Amino acid sequence: MIHTMRLATWKKSVAPGLVVFLVALPLCLGIALASGAPPIAGIISGIIGGVVVGFLSHSNVSVSGPAAGLAAIILAAISELGSFQLLLTAGIIAGVIQLILGYLRLGAIANFFPSSVIEGMLAGIGLVILIKQLPLVLGIDALSDLTSMAVIHKGTLAIASLSLAILILWNKSKALRAITFLPAALVVVVLGIAINQYWTYIGSSWAIDTTQLVAIPLLNDFSEISSLFVFPDWSGLTNPTVWIIAATIAVVASIETLLCIEATDRLDPLKRSTNTNRELKAQGIGNILSSLVGGLPMTSVVVRSSANVNAGGRYKASAIIHGVLLFLAVLLLPLVLNMIPLASLAAVLILVGYNLAKPTVLLHFWHKGYTQFLPFIVTFVMVVATDLLVGVLAGMAVSVAFLLLGNVRKAFSMQQSVQNEQRTFTLTLAQEVSFLNKTAIKNKLYQLPDNCHLAINAKQMGYIHIDVVELLQTFINEKAKEKNILITTTGFHTAIHVDQGQQHIILSHRKTI
Repeated sequence: MIHTMRLATWKKSVAPGLVVFLVALPLCLGIALASGAPPIAGIISGIIGGVVVGFLSHSNVSVSGPAAGLAAIILAAISELGSFQLLLTAGIIAGVIQLILGYLRLGAIANFFPSSVIEGMLAGIGLVILIKQLPLVLGIDALSDLTSMAVIHKGTLAIASLSLAILILWNKSKALRAITFLPAALVVVVLGIAINQYWTYIGSSWAIDTTQLVAIPLLNDFSEISSLFVFPDWSGLTNPTVWIIAATIAVVASIETLLCIEATDRLDPLKRSTNTNRELKAQGIGNILSSLVGGLPMTSVVVRSSANVNAGGRYKASAIIHGVLLFLAVLLLPLVLNMIPLASLAAVLILVGYNLAKPTVLLHFWHKGYTQFLPFIVTFVMVVATDLLVGVLAGMAVSVAFLLLGNVRKAFSMQQSVQNEQRTFTLTLAQEVSFLNKTAIKNKLYQLPDNCHLAINAKQMGYIHIDVVELLQTFINEKAKEKNILITTTGFHTAIHVDQGQQHIILSHRKTI
């Protein structure tokens, strides 16, 4: 906590806090843009993510704020709900859900989702983000307005193209990447401002008008600070769609946060481990507060967290400092922020989207085999074609289908041997035998020839469904006697040796389910 941080800790955190601020500023604005939300909503989320979540989080190096992984969800949600205020209501509910998850100690929730589904979800989100930036690059309102080349705004296209080229070059150059105090996103934003201001000054037709620039409310004095805030529409509490969207945001934000925490713990030079349950609580409180005053939902973000570590950040003070700097920027530099071309931010987001949906990700899962590739590609396609919730559910359905299929195939084996002219069949039951295996086991048993020996080996078995136990009992007590089959069992409570006697056998196992 803050009172336990020494002055030396704060001094060491100023430089990394400044670097994270420079990285976060264009991303906060860009993600708000990609989400279809007011630019100030991204800044508010960054401020609360830095100051509040930074204060409450157990992580020393992660930094929270608006996330690209939520942009597609929020964009679709605002469109479906019809207002940003209803989205804020969903954000508050999502925060409460995250708090509950934290108190229920469900910090391992991300482990219940296969990596193929998570990566497919992120790749789908990346492609959606990328496509949504194309109108801003072309200087039009929507792709449907692209009726001819004449409608393309040369200024926005030029700035976006130059910005994208710089970002790609920066990403590929080791020398440029080594300049940690000067993020590439900030460079293209400043360059975009400078170029457009020059065009405006000389009266060029390439100059970008205010409709294609960032728009943050201007404050005449501190008393007007409340004008920055937008408040929730509480009527949304009775809207089922709001609750569905809230649950979606809560689950996706929690998964993205937990994956980020796992990554940043590995980046931490001091190798500290984060309490994931406490992190969910911190994120929940952050999302509640952010949504109460008009901010976007947030997560822990890898880009900012890695920038923090690379800049020398070792303590949570750097996250708090970055949040304070975002607040000061809104108060002191709104005129400068309103000069930023949306085309510059679109270029930043195109690269963000591409990094989420790289072709190498698809190839990675292709090489892992169809059981990994199919859930990935189904999730990816469905997220792009429908929405995120449907995509994830479809991917999970495919993953579960493969899981069940594998369970059916591997739950038992039947081997045959001949000794002293006696044919012996050994039915070996695996670690877990479910009701799904009942039909396959029944077919094997009822195909056994007359006058053979059946050995049922349950030594390795941990769990068996009661339906399978009843099947075995019925076969032993009825069919085996009809076909003169000698039965022996091992691994049940009492090993039995059954010949053609009249006793009725009851099988039991300590882990019958």
